[in-house]
Amino acid sequence: MPSPLVPPELLQKSDKILFIAHLALGDFTYLQNDFRAFAQAYPHLKLHLWVDEVRRTADASQWPMLKAYSLYDWVRACPFFARVYDQTYSPQLLRQSVAEARAERYSLVVSLATLRPAQYARLARAVGPQAFVAGMRQRFSLLAPQRELAYRRLDAALPLYRLERANPQHISGVYAGWFADLFGVRVAPEQRLPYVEIPPPWRQRADALLHQWDAGGSGKRVFVNAFAKTRKRCWPMAKVAELIRAMQARDEWRDASFIVNAMPHEMAAIGEFLRAQGLPRTHPFSARENFFELPALLERCDLIVSVETAVMHLANAVQVPVVALMRQKNPEWVPLDARRSTVITAARRRDWVDAVTVQQVLETL
Repeated sequence: MPSPLVPPELLQKSDKILFIAHLALGDFTYLQNDFRAFAQAYPHLKLHLWVDEVRRTADASQWPMLKAYSLYDWVRACPFFARVYDQTYSPQLLRQSVAEARAERYSLVVSLATLRPAQYARLARAVGPQAFVAGMRQRFSLLAPQRELAYRRLDAALPLYRLERANPQHISGVYAGWFADLFGVRVAPEQRLPYVEIPPPWRQRADALLHQWDAGGSGKRVFVNAFAKTRKRCWPMAKVAELIRAMQARDEWRDASFIVNAMPHEMAAIGEFLRAQGLPRTHPFSARENFFELPALLERCDLIVSVETAVMHLANAVQVPVVALMRQKNPEWVPLDARRSTVITAARRRDWVDAVTVQQVLETL
């Protein structure tokens, strides 16, 4: 068994470690298990987390949206992080965060960034000038000499993972492999299922909202999420309406209520669309105050239908059956809990998610 890239004796004598990552909700859904396992293996170490905002901009009009990123609510609530750097969405705040991190005098800095890893190798060294720095490394390229100079700042490097399309490794296995290679911390497959610990006040708010919507009804609840950050992963609202109408025509779903997820800035438009469709017991929803509004509502549902975004992974975390609509492009991101997940994949590799038909979804039900 090869030795860990980060010397065990350095881990034992250090008092804290800084992890740097550009995280989406889906990433953290699986990485959370690895951070927890690391914290259990090294209980004397304080874990600090730098959440880098890849959409960083000098455009002040975008700062309120970036500042309200729901992932921050989740990582701040995790008991194994002693500090979270979440103010990196503007150039000025980035410089301020770097200065604060340097003042911590970290002896260990680890970058888990896979996008632009050379940039993050430079950032890791900037925040830990005297630290042992580990990070990701792309393959050597004669066309990118500056990238190679950045990698020389690393004391240890992991190669970026490459997807084997014939036998793709699930992303949770990739992440677990990082922690095994870096630290010798092993997370068994049965320990990789996602989870989310929802504070009681958000469960109470979800119950109050559902009581208001249900109005005493006792039918099933179906959560539909058709939106992702890119159009390639979205499903048309016309198909959402068609699906709801078709399900309500079936005996087993006739009394069901439907919750349609929306981006905060699109709530009004989605609500107007649903009203125009005349769909009974159908409500728009958006987690506008706190991340935990979303999983608290998801766990109260009987079925979740979602495109390939965080909602389908959170469905596994709250142990609710999910029908996931996906492209062929990223098979490593299928929901991990096969027992509770049905994946419908677009027929051709070049197809977007909107190629999945309503009939395909109905057939799975």
